[in-house]
Amino acid sequence: MAKGKPSRTPKTKTGRRPGRAGPNVLRSLSSLFFSLLLGGLLLGVLGISLYMLYLDAVIRAEFDQKRWAMPAKVFARPLELFETMSLGADAFAQELKLLNYRDVNCPEAPPPVPSDKRSLRRKPKPAPPASCVPPPGSGASPDRAGSFARRGETFEVMTREFAFWDSTEPSRKIRLVFAGNILVELTSLDGQETPGLLRLDPPEIAGIYPAHYEDRILLKGKDLPPALVDTLLAVEDRSFFEHSGINPKGIFRAMVANLRAGRTVQGGSTLTQQLVKNLFLSNERTFTRKINEILMAILIDARYGKDDILEAYSNAIYLGQDGSRAIHGFGLASQFYFGEPMEDLDLHQIALLVGLIKGPSYYDPRRHPDRAKERRALVLDIMVEQNLISAEDAGVAKDMPLEVTDKVASGITAYPAFLDLVRRQLRQYYNAEDLVTEGLRVFTTLDPRVQAVAENTLINSLPVLEKSQRKARPLQGAAVVTDTQTGEVLAMVGDREPKRVGFNRAFDTKRPAGSLVKPVVYLTALEQPERYTLMSLLNDSPLVYTSGGQRWTPANYDKRYHGRVTLRDALARSYNIPVVRVGLDMGVINVVKMFQRLGLERDLKPYPSLLLGALDASPFEVAQVYASIAGNGFRMPLRAIREVTDTTGKSLQHYTLEVEKMVEPGPVYLVINAMQQVVKAGTASAMKSKLSPDLNIAGKTGTTDDYRDSWFAGFSGNRLTVVWLGRDDNKPTGLSGSSGALRVWMDLMAGLNLEPLDPPLPAGVEEIRVEPRSGLQVGQGCRSGQPVPFLAGSGPRGSTSCGGQSAARRSKPRETAPDASEDAGSAGGMSDFFRRLME
Repeated sequence: MAKGKPSRTPKTKTGRRPGRAGPNVLRSLSSLFFSLLLGGLLLGVLGISLYMLYLDAVIRAEFDQKRWAMPAKVFARPLELFETMSLGADAFAQELKLLNYRDVNCPEAPPPVPSDKRSLRRKPKPAPPASCVPPPGSGASPDRAGSFARRGETFEVMTREFAFWDSTEPSRKIRLVFAGNILVELTSLDGQETPGLLRLDPPEIAGIYPAHYEDRILLKGKDLPPALVDTLLAVEDRSFFEHSGINPKGIFRAMVANLRAGRTVQGGSTLTQQLVKNLFLSNERTFTRKINEILMAILIDARYGKDDILEAYSNAIYLGQDGSRAIHGFGLASQFYFGEPMEDLDLHQIALLVGLIKGPSYYDPRRHPDRAKERRALVLDIMVEQNLISAEDAGVAKDMPLEVTDKVASGITAYPAFLDLVRRQLRQYYNAEDLVTEGLRVFTTLDPRVQAVAENTLINSLPVLEKSQRKARPLQGAAVVTDTQTGEVLAMVGDREPKRVGFNRAFDTKRPAGSLVKPVVYLTALEQPERYTLMSLLNDSPLVYTSGGQRWTPANYDKRYHGRVTLRDALARSYNIPVVRVGLDMGVINVVKMFQRLGLERDLKPYPSLLLGALDASPFEVAQVYASIAGNGFRMPLRAIREVTDTTGKSLQHYTLEVEKMVEPGPVYLVINAMQQVVKAGTASAMKSKLSPDLNIAGKTGTTDDYRDSWFAGFSGNRLTVVWLGRDDNKPTGLSGSSGALRVWMDLMAGLNLEPLDPPLPAGVEEIRVEPRSGLQVGQGCRSGQPVPFLAGSGPRGSTSCGGQSAARRSKPRETAPDASEDAGSAGGMSDFFRRLME
């Protein structure tokens, strides 16, 4: 190497010096980097595209198929009005209140007065008169559906249109005049022909909801009031018709407003973004959720028109909580807060609903009325700012009361026991998914007036009965009321606090029925008139029953014996030993079969103790058995449902009256006659102080060992009621059937419109006047004696003179029960009898 020359790095075979990248390598690295970057971008775009396709599919499934979670709506019976019906003016006013009909003469406060500028009020309401019941010729007249005016016992009513399963009742303007407890006049005031029968829209009493208890009343886009749309857009999304699902300017404007105020006063989300949050996303505040919200809002806006989005939003927005039920959409919120359909709301009410969007819980008008009024005022100010209303209108609207209705206590239904029965009967035809998604409309048999009487009676009676005992005991109770002519369940109470949701004692309490079984035992015997009649003499003296080495010694309630008593008196006074003798004679298995014929749908063991009430039954099961007796031997399955329709009103299931003759009317007529003696002269004779004897009530008391259960079941010509009282821990109550359940039963029935029980004499039954103690027929021309029904040919074989002495025919009335003093396990004929019985 020459001295003084710089050294050089030797070249490689390729001519490049080692340790230094040449232009080709750099180009290769650059190409690789850009390839990877482009591939990543393409993969990202592909991933985002696939994800957007997935989101689009989710959106289309909701919007295109319109699969809203639509719970079944449950309605009470519609009030059917006709001249001469039994209904008083006050009771009718209660029916209208239940339907949330508005009294035009009793508004809560004067309404806003429209100004010269645009006003969102439908119509001004008149100021209330000095009295809510003005004299004839004064006061306002109803001017829209769902309103009425009362003047004394005269009403003017404008009914609502309603689609029933068989026809649509149009809105009508009607005058009704009452006199006492009778509807004496029904007159059309709208120029149409006066209807012979007018059905009011039925009150909605419950819903059957999905697991998350989401509820809504669907509104079509064309049904959205313009006032609601204008107010909603002014407050929540002023550029709704201009943006593409998201509004960057709105987000920036909200940030500035919130920074200036030092708190959140505006939201940056569009209506479309809010819709996405309500339909698809959770409430968690994460970056991922926000990205999903933006992407889905863009997709929705690109795929659907603004009117479709508005309709969906109006049905999806969350607006409150009713216990565990979520209130979604303006349609349901209008009913929930004001008890009126959306189209009937006024300016101040619309402003409140729109204001609730910001925070339904925080601004809840029932729990936080001051906050609600403050929020409503802010909405009204925005409407003035947007030139939707005048400042004068806004000022008057701010002074209006909130006008929210009272909320039912249970959160789901005011009638939890009855709804439980409805659910059970619906399950026979519909699965759980149908009941919470298809929007079925269930028309039930519930009579709200009867239900109110049953609830109030139980609420008021139990504390009084507890105080009547030496030690206050926590009593529980249940009641079932049915129509004897149709088998419809009119009312059901399953708790001393009727609104409490939980254990339904009317259906699920299985307690010993006590003496309620005795009419069934005697009915079994009376089917054999050659062996038993109402005047058959029964032995009421000590009885010992032995079987399998076990001895049973039944005793009477009063621990006494009464010698020979007629069958009718034995039932009326609820003697135990005679009914045991008769039941053993007939065969316990035949008594079991009679229970099943009358409607008790489960297996029973034919133990002799069943004859004294060792039969666990619910009040509903007892009502089913007694309904067949009240129905003259025709079994009518008790039903709580009349009809089920779809959302359009098309009938899906008609619950017809099913009647099957299980017992001949003759024997049933005899046992009803004996049950009427229970009220006239037996264990329920205290009823005469509360109910008119002319009603001819038939019934039976029931008391179980140690006074653990108190029962009464009885019926008039049109109403059957069963009442049970007891304790959940099955400890003694100190109450017999007469001192407990009968008192509740009397108070309950006294609040109902009852018809006398006067069944016609069936074919094959004759009435004969007999001397009540001996059971012998009295002589012709005698004024003494009582008329007693007999199956033809089974009347007394002997007669007595007017003075009570036996006449020429001195044969005794038949005695079919075995001698009272015999031991069933001793030698002789009785041991053979019981041996045959147990085979």
